[in-house]
Amino acid sequence: MPAFLQTVLLLIASNIFMTFAWYSHLKNLSGRSWYIAVLASWGIALFEYVLMVPANRIGYEHGLTLPQLKIIQEAVTLAIFVPFALFYMNQPLKLDYLWAGLCLVGAVYFIFRS
Repeated sequence: MPAFLQTVLLLIASNIFMTFAWYSHLKNLSGRSWYIAVLASWGIALFEYVLMVPANRIGYEHGLTLPQLKIIQEAVTLAIFVPFALFYMNQPLKLDYLWAGLCLVGAVYFIFRS
């Protein structure tokens, strides 16, 4: 599998864990103390790091620059966050998601154009 694809797939998987670590406690642990949410989030975030660190190392070792890795991560973040917000957290669909996505597409274009 090409290194770029490995990087992207690992970042996608990492971001799924990250999104749940950062936001699922708002739905699932809202009646608990904040430190319980912190401990649960840290437990989930461990899996994020187990995937994110190798993703960044693979990408960097195979020619991606640090800014390119960051922009890929941000684009993946939005691609994961929007379905999470809509389907898991039952948030309404907003046109702002489209505009934010278009801005990130522009960022991806500019960071990879040269």
